[in-house]
Parts: sequence; C-alpha cells; structure tokens
Amino acid sequence: MPRILGVDIPNDKRLVISLRYIYGIGPFLAERLCEQTGISPDKRARDLTEDELAKLALLLDNEYVV
Repeated sequence: MPRILGVDIPNDKRLVISLRYIYGIGPFLAERLCEQTGISPDKRARDLTEDELAKLALLLDNEYVV
C-alpha cells in the first residue's frame, strides 16, 4: 500500500480516487496533482513507481498545505 504524507492510500483504486484519502484533497485537487506530475489519473495506486510517489510527495509538500 503506497504511503504519501503519512497516509496509506488504497492499492486497488485509481490514483485520482486514492489521492482523496489524504486530508484536504478532493476531486479537483486530485486531478490537478495528476496533471502537474504527468501521472495518468487512471493508473492504479499499486502500480506507482518510487519516482512517481516522490513526485507526488514533493509537490504536496511544496505547493499545498494539507
């Protein structure tokens, strides 16, 4: 199960849905995060690479206060 900002996101859901498990991230912000990192919103969370997880974590740390 991938972990971003101390939150375990569900493996079997699409990334755009899994990101919503992080406090403060809704549908709009989840879509924007996928766009800004260049990761397909339809990709399953279990299929994320370490680099993609790092991109998401870095973007969330620098851009958004959650």
